[in-house]
Amino acid sequence: MPAGSSTSSGPDAGAVTERLDLLVGGQRLAGVLHLPKGSQHVPCVVACHGMGASKDSDKYLLLGQKLPPAGLALARFDFRGSGESGGSWREATVASRIADAEALLAHLTSHPRLNGRLGLLGSSLGGYVALWTAARRRGWASTGVPVPVVTWNAPAELSGLPAQPISEESGLGPAMVAEISTGRHAEAPAGVDHLLVIQGEADEVVPPRHGRLLYDLAGEQRELQLLPGADHRLSDMSHRLQALALSREWLARWLKGKKA
Repeated sequence: MPAGSSTSSGPDAGAVTERLDLLVGGQRLAGVLHLPKGSQHVPCVVACHGMGASKDSDKYLLLGQKLPPAGLALARFDFRGSGESGGSWREATVASRIADAEALLAHLTSHPRLNGRLGLLGSSLGGYVALWTAARRRGWASTGVPVPVVTWNAPAELSGLPAQPISEESGLGPAMVAEISTGRHAEAPAGVDHLLVIQGEADEVVPPRHGRLLYDLAGEQRELQLLPGADHRLSDMSHRLQALALSREWLARWLKGKKA
């Protein structure tokens, strides 16, 4: 599946970065892997961006800086139809995003610098996709280790999306509107284990009730963290750093068996 990769020293202290290039459905999937410098066989967190965003959005660059020093690799990537990946935003759907995440997970499972333990973190629609990916991959890991998930301001259902503008800037295309209208992937899956839900209480895009619904839907080992005053994008750096610290601790607990 890899279409080619290269390794180079990254700008982040204590980390190296590696380009990721995969072919999914005949189209390029572009990503970047941040690895703890000098470490071998480490767990990895896959970051899923939301609509209108990309792997190069500030939140994911920050994750690439802060997770490797805690012994966690971070893979950020562009869904097809976004950023450097191939495909058209008009054709991107929840299903295509799930396929992209699954392809990247499969690729990273056999990466020589990783140990096969993988987690998912997603913001907004990226968190929704992470939930669906985890639900579909229950028990997939040969190690038997759970796939922990962290969501930042993710919706519990998508019924309101078709009312949003269809445009490349918003990331909502006609194929996704059609997908939602059929009811496919229109609601978050139930029973996802090892889930941390982070929800801004001042989220102007995804109301806080969605975070509570995701918590209620979750399976074993679940936690809900409400951030007072935090908006959808976690624009205030103090809110963003709080979300990052909570996420890092949760992911390290399940991927490494200890707090970061």
